[in-house]
Amino acid sequence: MSEPADIVYLDANATTRTDPRVVEAMLPYFSLYYGNPSSKYGLGGHAALAVKRARERVQALLGAAQPHELIFTSGGTESNNAAILSALEAAPRRREVIISAVEHPAVLSLCAWLEKNKGIRVHPIPVDRQGRLDILAYREAMSDRVAIASIMWANNETGVIQPVADLAELAKEVGALFHTDAVQAVGKCPIDLQSTMIDMLSLSGHKLHGPKGVGALYVRAGIRFKPQIKGGQQERGRRAGTENVPGIVGLGIAAELAASAMADEDIRVRGLRDRLEREILARVDHCVAVGARAERLPNTSNIAFSFIDSEAIITLLDRAGIAASMGSACATGSFEPSHVLLAMKVAEDAVRGGVRFSLSRDNTDADIDRALEVVPAVVAKLRAISPFGVDDAPQAVGRSSGSAQGTTHV
Repeated sequence: MSEPADIVYLDANATTRTDPRVVEAMLPYFSLYYGNPSSKYGLGGHAALAVKRARERVQALLGAAQPHELIFTSGGTESNNAAILSALEAAPRRREVIISAVEHPAVLSLCAWLEKNKGIRVHPIPVDRQGRLDILAYREAMSDRVAIASIMWANNETGVIQPVADLAELAKEVGALFHTDAVQAVGKCPIDLQSTMIDMLSLSGHKLHGPKGVGALYVRAGIRFKPQIKGGQQERGRRAGTENVPGIVGLGIAAELAASAMADEDIRVRGLRDRLEREILARVDHCVAVGARAERLPNTSNIAFSFIDSEAIITLLDRAGIAASMGSACATGSFEPSHVLLAMKVAEDAVRGGVRFSLSRDNTDADIDRALEVVPAVVAKLRAISPFGVDDAPQAVGRSSGSAQGTTHV
């Protein structure tokens, strides 16, 4: 196993390195200012003030109107669950939910459970070959029976961005709530919730160089919210349990750092991503950049390689000191093709070969250089021993002309 310092880390959509400035800000709240923020004496008051400041920092990143619109949670999965379950409880006569076919497992699994155990009707809206939501199908699914539409802001596997502000307006026309899983978007895309009709939004600290185990759910002021964790009156009675003060402090600092660096990092990271994608397509035959013609996150490239399996690619990349992934970290262990690539109708010979490369502000030109040395060689090695279409799968070749014959964008 490679030492962390030797790894080229291209899996930022799974998690990011906690920024040292975030760690530094968190440390005093483990051992010095360790009070319970609900306590009335000074030590508790110091912790409560730290939580208040963190809430304001997250508010600023999201463009929310008021700090108390933020509920601190354990992360994206809890936030997604709380949003959907609360909406159903708040409107018991509305027994339908709208999602996309490419949602994260945190939403898909909950909705499958709701269908099976609670009789809730779920409308999974299809996407086109670029990963863009079928807006007509979304409109047609809308009715006064829908409690909530939950559509992710940006896809975790492809980076494809959905027009969530427009989708929220369509939900309002029938009185439904609108929630977006923005775990991948927060810190990478400018967000101004006050200019939208989005009712609820989920985020997670560890996707933007904050700590794991902490996140937030934005709930627009005036929205009826039914707490899913019951007990004390923490978070204005909306999420019981002693606050994770160090984690919340870390999330607040991570949000502040993301806000200050977003514009510059968009340009720099996008340039690294585009070079990586462009050169892989130029050097390797029979591969496609999935969703490349759609609006995408600046850091994400999903490349589907024909005739080989993504699990094998990831394994050999890891041995060479490069960390990438097959898609959602929450779906590892599954041997089925990615539900996202299936929904996008990626070609049968490539749908099992999808590899997600996702970058962060920690990546450098040297990381991309190393990846471009290794990826074509790994693909060539696997194709040489592949039993699937091996006669049609040429060795990876470089092209000094930079052309991408045999490659395409889907």
